[in-house]
Amino acid sequence: MRPVNAPGSLETLRRRNRGLVLRAVQSGGATSRVDIVRATGLSRTTVSSLVNELLAEGLLAEGTDRAGRPSVNQTGRPPTRLTLEPSSGTVLGIHLRHDGIRLALADLAGAVLAEVLVDLDVDHRADAALSFVEDATNDLVAEAGISRSRLLGAGVAVSSPVPTLPRHGPALLTTWHDIDVADVLGERLGVRVQVGNDANLGATAERVFGAARTTRSLVYVMLAEGVGAGLFLDGRPYLGAKGVAGEFGHVVVAPGGRVCRCGNRGCLETVAGAGALVAALPARADGTVPDLDDVLAACAAGEPGALRIVADAGRAVGTALAGVCTMLDPDLVVVGGRTAAAGRPLMDGIVETLRRGVPPTDEPLVPVVAGELGARAEVLGAVALAISGAPLAVPAPV
Repeated sequence: MRPVNAPGSLETLRRRNRGLVLRAVQSGGATSRVDIVRATGLSRTTVSSLVNELLAEGLLAEGTDRAGRPSVNQTGRPPTRLTLEPSSGTVLGIHLRHDGIRLALADLAGAVLAEVLVDLDVDHRADAALSFVEDATNDLVAEAGISRSRLLGAGVAVSSPVPTLPRHGPALLTTWHDIDVADVLGERLGVRVQVGNDANLGATAERVFGAARTTRSLVYVMLAEGVGAGLFLDGRPYLGAKGVAGEFGHVVVAPGGRVCRCGNRGCLETVAGAGALVAALPARADGTVPDLDDVLAACAAGEPGALRIVADAGRAVGTALAGVCTMLDPDLVVVGGRTAAAGRPLMDGIVETLRRGVPPTDEPLVPVVAGELGARAEVLGAVALAISGAPLAVPAPV
């Protein structure tokens, strides 16, 4: 007689399928039974049976969409959303921006339990940044009132390409070249640490938690101190052959223009990055240098100069997007990052040149919408990355 758990037995097959379902939900891309069928290739009947089993065991949790809204083209009650059981652990999301650090401690459903943001010259102070993350993690865990043993992992969003190599220091962060962020922070925090590009993780966050929940093919544009893009194609993140797809800020839009930090001239970042917007704004009355918040405040106040600065940046973004959208034909463009708070002047500028730049067809222009997560998208994407790698007590597929 064949042993119950022998390879090829029904029990072994069921254990394997349970693992497939849990990992599909854990990845953040499968949040409904239909998503799981698509991600795993299992039958609807099998998925329904396994989901019910995992719900009964407390490994999965089920609730309505966070915004309580139906999916596109859906009528009736809002869809249910599957997540890992939130109370079974916590993860840490870390966003290493050029000019600051944001940390978010979250449960396994992505709900933030505690959060902190600090201004810091991350580019030039790697040691200070790493020390802050270590100290702030302890503070967040204490603030949330949880045991440190429940911290299962961490995700880090960095403002730089993250090549798929064994070791990587963020290439455009000047004091990080010889630092393996995952190894160093993993040793300091005592958990597994995964690293991703911030724009890619912003795209992940908007697709899992935000404006692109029902979207299969997505272009996410991050406008902040730097400029980047994250791509989802046919429901999967697209990172490129070397893991550096989406370096949108270094698309040349002004040949012969200002020198970019990458060494080229006229990159989009030199026109639409925070530094370019701030440089175009007049100095404050007291002679001090303005910052991005001043640009956004002046724009909100309707100051003509600020509106022109932001609209011009939007037009440059639209010019660069036209080529991307012509090549990829996405379902949706989501604009996020700090600068997205400028609102309509920015979005109108983007749509204006995007409309002129794509070939005319009978189909409507790809929708361009503001992200729902704002400046927190990247840290929430880091949370999603950490959840995807959190250790689960489930059998590995055989």
